[in-house]
Amino acid sequence: MKVDATVAGLGVAFARARELEADGFDGLWAGELNQDPFLALAVAAEATEGIGLGTSIAVAFARSPMTLAYTADDIQRHSHGRLTLGLGSQVRAHVVRRFGMPWGRPAAQLREYVLALRAIWSCWHEGAALAYEGEFYRHTLMPPDFVPPQHDFGPPPVLLAGVGEAMTRVAGEVADGFLCHGFTTARWLRERTVPALREGRARVGATMDGFEMVATPFVVTGTEAQIAAALPALRQRIAFYASTPAYRGIFELHGWAETREQLTVLSKSGRWDEMARLITDEMLDAFAAIAPPDELPSRIADRFGGLLTRLSLTLPPSLDRAEAADLARRIREECTLREISA
Repeated sequence: MKVDATVAGLGVAFARARELEADGFDGLWAGELNQDPFLALAVAAEATEGIGLGTSIAVAFARSPMTLAYTADDIQRHSHGRLTLGLGSQVRAHVVRRFGMPWGRPAAQLREYVLALRAIWSCWHEGAALAYEGEFYRHTLMPPDFVPPQHDFGPPPVLLAGVGEAMTRVAGEVADGFLCHGFTTARWLRERTVPALREGRARVGATMDGFEMVATPFVVTGTEAQIAAALPALRQRIAFYASTPAYRGIFELHGWAETREQLTVLSKSGRWDEMARLITDEMLDAFAAIAPPDELPSRIADRFGGLLTRLSLTLPPSLDRAEAADLARRIREECTLREISA
């Protein structure tokens, strides 16, 4: 298993990327929360030579496939082939009300989005005629002056994020890998995610060989006091995700449907402080790896060893660089041992 870390924002991207590469991390990921992840990756590419660069995630439906194809091709060229393009659909409210973009059938639309990207890149890199016509996207014009400068690195691999089984099947069918949502459990991955991915792969005559599985799990570590101080915010975060209808299946799988319904009612009435009280210790343990640094590698390997190909860590600032690098090394070694024994 490869062990990566996250980069938060353009202002810190140069220094953070340089540190992560020097400290032995395999990759870094930038997400789209309140900044553009591609700007951070462009800066990170300047600061580094070999570390992997990825978006986790970029919001696909906030951009047209053509716009994103140009951006990804630029980063791929600039980084000498180190980009992994991680995409997600976001939810309807954000796509329509925050980005002002249309919303259709997200799984079908994202499937078509990836196929449109591949058609555009095939035009640029292989000289194929651009003739993509689908239900949601149509790309049929590419004059020579608008073809980007050529490079030898090819298109980036595309990973899709999802939780529900329909979107997960689409990822298995058209993507090169899957980005697991932070709000997930090892049981959900084994009993719902992997079977849906296998089904999607089977649709195109493929197996899971070479298919990336990437997760950024909730991690709480530090001293006993630091862990205790971090748990209220984690309870609040889990409660927020659980109240969202799109993620209800995970709570139902674990037998917590009644709690999920209560959380939804509370969220609709704005009673946010009350929601965290419904998140039990059992729920915390299912969604998060909670342990002091010396126990954390084993705890993560118990959950994800043999299941993931990459693990991205968001570690607390209480860990200094040397501690974080050592933790990443031990997680990598522990998970590798589990893979070998499996």
